[in-house]
Amino acid sequence: MSQQLFPKILLASLCLGGTAPIVHAETRPSLSFYGLPGLIDTPTAYSLPDGNLALTSGYYSGVVRNTLTFQITDRLTGSFRYAYLEDFDGAVGLSRYDRSFDLHYRLLDEGDYTPAVAVGLRDFGGTGVYGAEYLVASKTFGNGLRASGGIGWGRLGTYNSFDNPLGVLDDRFDTRPGSGGISETGQLTAGAWFRGPAALFGGVEWDVNDRLTLKAEYSSDAYDEEVARTGFDRRSPFSFGADYAFDNGVSLGGYYIYGSEVGVVLSYVLDPRAPAIPGGREIGPEPIAPRQSASALGWSEDWVTDAAQTAGLRNRVAERLTDAGLTVEAVDLGAGRVTVHLTTGRYDIAPQALGRAGRVLANTLPDGVDTFVLIPSKAGVPLSRITLNRSDLEELEFELDGTWQSYVRADIADAADDAPAPEALLATAFPKFSFDYGAYLAPSLFDPDNPVRADIGAQLDLSYVPRPGVILSGRFRQPVIGNLDESTRPSNSVLPHVRSDFNIYDRESDFEVSHLTGEYFFRPGTNLYGRVSAGYLERMFGGVSGEVLWKPVDSPLALGVEVNYAKQRDFDVLFGFQDYDVLTGHVSAYYEFGGGYLGRIDAGRYLAGDWGATFTLDREFANGLRVGAYFTLTDVSFEDFGEGSFDKGIRLSIPLSWLSGEPSQSGFGTSISPTTRDGGQRLSVRNRLYDVTRNLHDPLLAKRWGKFWR
Repeated sequence: MSQQLFPKILLASLCLGGTAPIVHAETRPSLSFYGLPGLIDTPTAYSLPDGNLALTSGYYSGVVRNTLTFQITDRLTGSFRYAYLEDFDGAVGLSRYDRSFDLHYRLLDEGDYTPAVAVGLRDFGGTGVYGAEYLVASKTFGNGLRASGGIGWGRLGTYNSFDNPLGVLDDRFDTRPGSGGISETGQLTAGAWFRGPAALFGGVEWDVNDRLTLKAEYSSDAYDEEVARTGFDRRSPFSFGADYAFDNGVSLGGYYIYGSEVGVVLSYVLDPRAPAIPGGREIGPEPIAPRQSASALGWSEDWVTDAAQTAGLRNRVAERLTDAGLTVEAVDLGAGRVTVHLTTGRYDIAPQALGRAGRVLANTLPDGVDTFVLIPSKAGVPLSRITLNRSDLEELEFELDGTWQSYVRADIADAADDAPAPEALLATAFPKFSFDYGAYLAPSLFDPDNPVRADIGAQLDLSYVPRPGVILSGRFRQPVIGNLDESTRPSNSVLPHVRSDFNIYDRESDFEVSHLTGEYFFRPGTNLYGRVSAGYLERMFGGVSGEVLWKPVDSPLALGVEVNYAKQRDFDVLFGFQDYDVLTGHVSAYYEFGGGYLGRIDAGRYLAGDWGATFTLDREFANGLRVGAYFTLTDVSFEDFGEGSFDKGIRLSIPLSWLSGEPSQSGFGTSISPTTRDGGQRLSVRNRLYDVTRNLHDPLLAKRWGKFWR
């Protein structure tokens, strides 16, 4: 139990329970042992509220099921499960750590007289231990009573089974090939889905009040493998239990299952769209002073021709913008217009930075300056030109539709030709030197010998920017405590070991140079961005990387090309190299579909020399929290790839501002991949151009403009 991952995540979540955004009991369905909407061990046709995340951990009879569930759309639910099955592989001590993915889709909504109907795939991307498919209907009656019933295949078709009714459509449905529709290496075999014997399942649940729910279930899962392998005592198809929902998004369930065992389920459900701290904790922006109050600053009408007054005003603007949390690089003053080159500083939501900049300028500049041109940059290149009218800011600050109107009236354009004039650059802008130090946590998940390993140590980040677009940076780490160096499982990959020797890097490194690079960013032309990076690019590879991105400021579509020459670093992660080198590259297409959905395709050559494509779909909320999934298919056969058959996983990124209620560029991110193999692996290059540019382009600017006046 102490080695399990999700109980620890749940514990951390519970610690945040007093402030974290949660989903109240009356709006969420109860979750089963599988972490999806369900009774005890069988599914229901309900869904979580759109966009919700759920963490579930359940235990019974030496089995732990830990599940991360995401409501991908209003109807589609997806989950990743990591389960521990004690003594499952043939003898005492030979336990299994099993990984699997589920999908659940609500076909029909519940009506006054009709039930909700859903279809699901259980363990469609794993080893097949839990492989099953189902069609289920659920109906709500009066007094908090709900009933569900369905038909299942695979595991859900193993008790009191009958001939597959789909056999009337095609004889192939009568027989289920293999053992569950998924190979032992995780290869999809969709030809087995909804095939073979079928069986019925169902149950009822009753809300005694808004916290307590009682459940009774009839399961069609015979638990054949558990009975044969571990001696699991399944005496009855009936299970009974109760759930109790707390105010902080936590539910606790206790059950008597299959006539022989007692089990518990702990779940935590949260809404990523809701802030942890409603209203935030940052200091509020200054109100815009009436223009006659600005005149009281004492600027004469001939200030434009007075070099001393102009210089003083430029310094005053820069000082006040810096006090507001922004970083100013240049200020170009004119009689009726000011152009400010800046970065968003501590603000992770760009429109909030732009809105605060507009307020500062309105309260600092003489009356005659009515046009504010803001040119935000990142990595030293101008990303967009946002033009605000001072009169609009004064008019709209307290209007009910002021947020939308301020976006409509702002002019957002490309800034390829807007490099700051030398005379406008502040003396303090360049060169820049910065450093940051602190602790780091480096986890390693899903090692079959120990599924949770980690190192904790000290980290130093250094950065030197001698001029716009040029960045010299490095990261240095010294582990202090941890057990990453205890992993000894050798790689059996038949491909070049570009990633699968990760544990050798952990064993043979101590003080390490995580990266040490020089980067040059530039604008080749309108809507075009360029990057060249060289040095120790990441922990396992060094070399040279070049990229060009086409990204119009007002377009949901972006296209990019990247070419890399990479050479494998020595296992001590210092300055030496191994013999392996490779030329890689990808053509990429990015598209924002609306509703927070981002699609991406990267096609090209990977680190092991294989050719193929990676498909990614993310859902991003306006506050920056992102959940996504990806898979990669290349010309490496499933057999040569090894365990898992192809690279796949889910991604989660949480901005610190969502938790703290204060603006911050920091955050937490992780990619959960069932296996670390060598096929379909890309170079991990910092500051890829799409991520550099999109925060200050539409449609993301429009999506986040709600914080313009915050």
